[in-house]
Amino acid sequence: MANQRFSWTSVGDFNAFFGLMLDNLAGLVLTVTLLNGVFGFPVNFAMRYMVPGTAIGVLVGDLLFFLMALWLIRRTGRRDVTAMPLGLDTPSTFGMIFMVLGPAYRTALAAAGTEPALEDVDAAARHAWHIGICCIVFSGLLKLVFAFIAPWARRTFPRAGLLGSLAAIALVLITFFPILEIFAAPLVGLLSLSIVLTTLIARISLPLRIPGALGAVLVAGVVYYLILGIEYVSDLSLLHSDPKLRWDDAKAGLLPTEWTTVFSFAWIEAWRDAIQYLPIVTPFAIATVVGGIDCTESAAAAGDEYPTGGVIAVEAVATVIAGVCGGVIQTTPYIGHPAYKAMGGRAAYTLATALFIGSAGLLGYFGYIYLVVPPVAIIPILVFVGLEIGAQSFAATPKRHYTAVALAMIPALAVLGKGMADKVLTDPALATAGVTSSSLLPENQSALEVLHLLNGGFIITSLVWASALAALIDRKLVRGSMLFFACGVLTMFGVIHSPKPNFELFVIWPSDQPISGVLSDPHQIQTVLVMAASYALVGAFLLGLSRFTPEANDESPEDETDDPTAH
Repeated sequence: MANQRFSWTSVGDFNAFFGLMLDNLAGLVLTVTLLNGVFGFPVNFAMRYMVPGTAIGVLVGDLLFFLMALWLIRRTGRRDVTAMPLGLDTPSTFGMIFMVLGPAYRTALAAAGTEPALEDVDAAARHAWHIGICCIVFSGLLKLVFAFIAPWARRTFPRAGLLGSLAAIALVLITFFPILEIFAAPLVGLLSLSIVLTTLIARISLPLRIPGALGAVLVAGVVYYLILGIEYVSDLSLLHSDPKLRWDDAKAGLLPTEWTTVFSFAWIEAWRDAIQYLPIVTPFAIATVVGGIDCTESAAAAGDEYPTGGVIAVEAVATVIAGVCGGVIQTTPYIGHPAYKAMGGRAAYTLATALFIGSAGLLGYFGYIYLVVPPVAIIPILVFVGLEIGAQSFAATPKRHYTAVALAMIPALAVLGKGMADKVLTDPALATAGVTSSSLLPENQSALEVLHLLNGGFIITSLVWASALAALIDRKLVRGSMLFFACGVLTMFGVIHSPKPNFELFVIWPSDQPISGVLSDPHQIQTVLVMAASYALVGAFLLGLSRFTPEANDESPEDETDDPTAH
């Protein structure tokens, strides 16, 4: 009984905590530094108003997932249950920064004149904060509605669809972008990555049984500071990295109390201005719901069967509470459950993460931690998470559906290509030379337009494409045709393939004046109609073909999976 009592803890929780905590810590700093670096948003305001509520969302969500894991342990009697991880949603972090908070701040600042005073800067920051709160509360309420249909969605879509979209995010985005950071400073990054892969994937222990994640950060951190010393006494530049925060910034974030002004509920007055941003934040909220369903299926494939509606409800409640407390980034279940389970994590790591991130935001000491721990020593943990999820996505999927999982990665590849192209085309040197996307050759402009279309709602696109191909492989042509028809409907409203610059949702309504939430540009309307008609044509073809093809039995063989939990 004593062993059962403490079955929610394990030595592996230390590794898992380190990975989940650092991921969330990086998200908090990313929000502050990007807002300041790109839009000039005051760091002190972000640290004292926005960060605490955002951290509270993580605190609440991970506490609830910890309790859910205890419930599963009690219900099943198993001692190897791993809690669902929760943290700040990375895609919507970028979306909120670049499409909501930053533009709202600049708009409010522009209204103050060409040379705004300090009080104008504070007022503009406060207005952007209030709009962000409205958007996050809206996202949480929307996810709460979707929590009721999440179990149906999990039953409807095959593992190839659910885990295929997960593999797309894991291998293309979570793994690739950290690799860029690692090779930018390989003396530290490659060393840390080698320790992570050796200990967490090859399962080779470090001396003194030091946990792999901790060992990677300790060893790489020591090397990092040694190289800094070499750079200081020489003219060499070996790291090519600049600190994202300064010591003064970190000190300014200590013991924040200003965020409590949120409970005056003055932010409710910003709803009218926030409405124009809701078509932007809605796809991000829907994407986290799809991701939550994916994560639930991923956890089930690893042996932990959580209720889908409960998982989505937890992320919805955590997001609403974050918003009401002044947070500006939504929370979501992380897709790393298999990775944290492979680390040996149980339930204690989510409890520890909840307490650590919550106190870091409320007490304001997270900036100091991020300054001391070099990011290039941390990010190899993300590579491990991505590789583990990608491998599990194939292992838990029937072999006949492997091509469907591979197909799901195509939209994520478009995200990668579009992101790199945008980074190059927005370089100031090209702008000075007068080079823009409109000055490119027509075929290159067309390629960029296609990448943009595939980019919009790519998680949902991956899900439906893979599910449709899995249906065809199983000779269920009617189901496949319905999924392609669904793609056409989703395209008509911008849920997928939105041609608008920020991928926002829309209704088609020709107009001479630009209206938020309305698609009025004739070229964009034609693009959407052609895309929707193409999906409808494919659906009609499959529906017609189904009349000449015997429908397969619903009892499809599932013993082709390599998932050990399936045997």
